[in-house]
Amino acid sequence: MNSPKNANPSKKVVLGVIGGSGVYKMDGVDLSREHKISTPFGEPTDAVLEGKIQDRTVYFLPRHGRGHRFTPTEVNYRANIHALKQLGVTHILAVSAVGIMKESIHPGDMVIPDQLFDRTRGTRANTFFGDGIVGHVMFADPFCPEMRGLIKNAAEMEKARIHNGGTYVCMEGPAFSTRAESHYYRKTLAPAIIGMTAIPEAKLAREAEICYGMLALATDYDCWHETEEDVSVEAVLAVVKANATLANNIIKRVANLMPETSSSELLYAAKYAIMTDKSKIPESTRKKVQTLWGPYLD
Repeated sequence: MNSPKNANPSKKVVLGVIGGSGVYKMDGVDLSREHKISTPFGEPTDAVLEGKIQDRTVYFLPRHGRGHRFTPTEVNYRANIHALKQLGVTHILAVSAVGIMKESIHPGDMVIPDQLFDRTRGTRANTFFGDGIVGHVMFADPFCPEMRGLIKNAAEMEKARIHNGGTYVCMEGPAFSTRAESHYYRKTLAPAIIGMTAIPEAKLAREAEICYGMLALATDYDCWHETEEDVSVEAVLAVVKANATLANNIIKRVANLMPETSSSELLYAAKYAIMTDKSKIPESTRKKVQTLWGPYLD
């Protein structure tokens, strides 16, 4: 069951940014420290960069590593989320390049998705549970409404062309869709966008009790749009590069708009999730998940 809304104490808000394709750094941000973090789930894709936006500390992690070294399947999502949790991050702004699945969205537009559909193949480590501890978190609404509102306000302030809401289909990759797949998604799911990284990133953030929102950079029409050239890496990168400055400005706006504290119920998403008898949790597993669910293990 869920706890009553706003029944939990407020927490100090700490923003983490996960940069996707083409967004490997935060331009114009004073970087003060680099955190090389180890986790019980392996190494993150890169060091976490700490910076200041006005007086607010912000942590930045390039999802694919600097130099874009990891495919969507190779990204160690558990280590990335755990590293941010170790640093006290409570809210994540994920930036992702995505394909377009609706006529009303155009390359260069920004999308703030509110739903997810998983089309990955189950090969990615997608939960912190297991190894003697079983739990279930609510995931009906995978994106934090608080974060979505802040991203929308920030994008409007930067006069970006935005689409608020829509389903993100997450495919395995790294190849783009076949034409048959692209048409199938459009006809059966009617999604807004398609990408390769929101799963399991959003699921793990929920398990880690971190509020998760996404700024999706629409780059191409996948391959369903018969009147357009088929999607190419060159075309995608050209749009991402053109939007990099705008995306960085939106990130900085979000940081400035973040409240000092939050009592979002998502910050306590795992409070009632653990099903395992606490006395039966192996000590080795207890140590692995201490940072995530310490208060719930006794």
